[in-house]
Amino acid sequence: MFTKKPEPGEAVTKLGGERSNSGSESKSSPFTERPATYAKGPSPSSSSSASKMVPSIIGEDLTITGNVTSKGEIQVDGEIQGDIHCGSLLLGDKSQINGSVIAEDVVVRGKVMGSVRGLRVTLQAQSHVEGDIFHQSLAIEQGAYFEGKSRRSDDPMADVKSPSPRSEKSAESENPFSSHAAE
Repeated sequence: MFTKKPEPGEAVTKLGGERSNSGSESKSSPFTERPATYAKGPSPSSSSSASKMVPSIIGEDLTITGNVTSKGEIQVDGEIQGDIHCGSLLLGDKSQINGSVIAEDVVVRGKVMGSVRGLRVTLQAQSHVEGDIFHQSLAIEQGAYFEGKSRRSDDPMADVKSPSPRSEKSAESENPFSSHAAE
C-alpha cells in the first residue's frame, strides 16, 4: 500500500510506462501529464479509435437541454433532457437521461427514461431504466430496475432511422394545399 521514496539515481517507472532517472527529471504534476492511452495524436503503430480519446464528462451540476452527439466516450453524471448518440456511454450514479440513448457500449448506473440502443448494454445494480432496450448483448445485475421490452438484434445500431430531410418534390406531392396538387 505504501511506496518508498526512490533513492537519487534510481530508475523510476512513471504512469505512462516510461522510465526516467529522478535526478534528471523536470518538475511535473499528474494534472499536466496524460497516460499513454490518452495521447493527443494517433500513434504510428495503431489507428485512432474512440477508446484512445479522452472521455467527455458531464458533471453532476450540469443540465443539458438538447441532443448530445460525440464520436468518442461520454461520461454523464448530470442531467440530459434530449437524446445521446456516441461511441461509448457511462451513466453515473446520479445521472438522469430523458431521451433515447444510442452507443456501442452502454453502462447504466443512473436513471434513463427512454429507449437504449447498443451492441453491449449493462444495467448495474443501482440503475433505473424505463424504456425499451435494443441490444446485441445485455447484462442486468441483481437490484437493477428495468421496465420495458428487451429486443435482441444482430445489429441494433442499424435499426436506427436517421432523420433525413425530405426533398421538395416529395413534400409537394404529399401536401394537398400545394399549388402543384391540382396538376
